[in-house]
Amino acid sequence: MSERAMLGPVLSDIWDAEKPWTLATYTQHHGYEAWRHAIHQEPASLVDVVKNSGLRGRGGAGFPTGLKWSFLPPPDGGPRYLVVNADESEPGTCKDIPLMMANPHALVEGMAITSFAIGANHAFIYLRGEVVHVYRRLLAAVREAREAGLLGTNIMGTGYDLQITVHAGAGAYICGEETALLDSLEGRRGQPRLKPPFPAVAGLYARPTVVNNVESVASVPGIIRGGEDWFASMGTEKSKGHGFFSLSGHVARPGQYEAPLGITLRELLDLAGGIRDGHQLKFWTPGGSSTPIFTAEHLDVPLDFDSVAAAGSMLGTRALQIFDETVSVVRAVTRWLDFYSHESCGKCTPCREGTYWLREVLHRLEAGQGREGDVDLLLDIADNIEGRSFCALGDAAATPVKSGIKHFREEFEQGMHTPAWELFPYEANALFTELAGAAR
Repeated sequence: MSERAMLGPVLSDIWDAEKPWTLATYTQHHGYEAWRHAIHQEPASLVDVVKNSGLRGRGGAGFPTGLKWSFLPPPDGGPRYLVVNADESEPGTCKDIPLMMANPHALVEGMAITSFAIGANHAFIYLRGEVVHVYRRLLAAVREAREAGLLGTNIMGTGYDLQITVHAGAGAYICGEETALLDSLEGRRGQPRLKPPFPAVAGLYARPTVVNNVESVASVPGIIRGGEDWFASMGTEKSKGHGFFSLSGHVARPGQYEAPLGITLRELLDLAGGIRDGHQLKFWTPGGSSTPIFTAEHLDVPLDFDSVAAAGSMLGTRALQIFDETVSVVRAVTRWLDFYSHESCGKCTPCREGTYWLREVLHRLEAGQGREGDVDLLLDIADNIEGRSFCALGDAAATPVKSGIKHFREEFEQGMHTPAWELFPYEANALFTELAGAAR
């Protein structure tokens, strides 16, 4: 195993402590030390530290976090905001919710430092509404921090004020897109905005706004406490630091694995006990269902932003869905398209109509009722969606279709005469025996 796989936990360091979600446990493990230090620094210097650390956005796009902060225009006397995107909805993605559940104060402390650095006095967490237990835990963490004088008015006697609002959304995947999230937060229907203007100029309530992912913001206290060089010493040249890798599916020990960027799936599988007994890897996603799928030939691709892109996919949210040889690629892609078609906001024609027809054709192929030319029709529809939709949801829907056909075209063509459940009995890939009878 390489040295990259030997990192001790950072964000998950106290997950196994007693009641790690409480302020008492968090402060016993250096919690809020970074905030107590940062609030006495020049805000611009904090931006520079994060910029020099090389932290890139952990929500999927990988845009440099400190650079994003620096895009805000000069203060004009009006408010500016920090909004944390906690609307984790992508199939396979499951890193932010466990983090907020186990260690919410890491996010709260990161929000305090970030807000101070960008000159914001009001910050928001936009949370996926279905996770009520996480919502309650965040509310409790914000309350604990406020009662301890770490939030509120005249924090630690410095004259700086900060209010954090935890907002539960209504469960729309589209609200993971930052401008749709802002519209929803303002009380409107969540749909993407036309850009420019970008949120840094006219975001929440038409004021300068920084929108960051949960893990990005939660990583800030460690950078301030450990220093930019400590963070930059991990990862790769262009993808610094550590992050969560969420392994799910046909792996012996699924779960969250915190490691430096640049680790490989082969190394992660070693940590996770490998593919389930008696089976072998068939295909996997490096960053959730919206990223082009990889196969066993990609086991040694370094999982950093640039290496994954060079290999033809995207690192995304590091949601590694693992599928063995019992799984029908057609069925997997069809289920993803069911999701994207359902979650399309309908604002633009390519996505609204295209996801519907992709789903219709895929269901034909899954049932063994495909028509001559259906595989090429899928590619044609996907090409008419990709790059032509209002936001990235359209691209997310086209991606698994195109990459699935690229690697497993023969399997799609078999859908013109044989149902997927005959080629790949669904009972064989069920993870739990009690579900095997209902797998279809």
